[in-house]
Amino acid sequence: MHTRRPAARPARAAAEPAAQRLPRPRRAARTLLIRALQRRQTTRAFSARKLSAETLSELLWAAFGVNRPRGPLGGVGRTAASASNSQEIDVYVALADGTYRYDALAHRLELVVPGDLRALAIGRRQSKTDPGAGAPVRLIYVADLDRLVHTRGVQEPGLRDPDMQRAYSCVDIGLIAANVYLFAAATGLGAWFHNCDRERLAARLALRAEQRVLFAQTVGHPQRRFRGGPP
Repeated sequence: MHTRRPAARPARAAAEPAAQRLPRPRRAARTLLIRALQRRQTTRAFSARKLSAETLSELLWAAFGVNRPRGPLGGVGRTAASASNSQEIDVYVALADGTYRYDALAHRLELVVPGDLRALAIGRRQSKTDPGAGAPVRLIYVADLDRLVHTRGVQEPGLRDPDMQRAYSCVDIGLIAANVYLFAAATGLGAWFHNCDRERLAARLALRAEQRVLFAQTVGHPQRRFRGGPP
């Protein structure tokens, strides 16, 4: 009488490693993007040196300009994504002579209010001395909730929910601000994303009830200090 042997158990698969080592970024390639990412940082001290018209133009295009005439969901394409392609963020540009709204479709600046509002584009409690006071440019990010609700894109339920509206707008501003950081890193400029005086800015800019000032970003040439002398 023959006794049956139990079936052999399949060999246990080798345990998968808990983590996998990634190859180091190819520094030899030295692409513009890799270099910008390597140099990206927050700068809080700026010189008063103005940006050239060409640099300001490129900065605004990089931030939230039109990069293709036919984007998703029936609108133009922009350099930063937005919820349901609503493109609900307006970029206001505070300069010494006035504050402008960036018209991305025409790629131009439209004067909103004359005079210098750069001091309002920083949080009251952020810094008593405002180390970025000398910077030539402050970008002010304003969300237009009407544009978010009435987007030509997908009508998501969250577009009408106040909490989700703020979440979407904050994410969309973050994407624009990240573009500014990378542009600054690639061109030797400094950038600083921060709070601002929302109430006073909204009043001075004469915003509608459905518009919200959320954040600001300072851009300029970094202040450089030299031994034995003033900056």
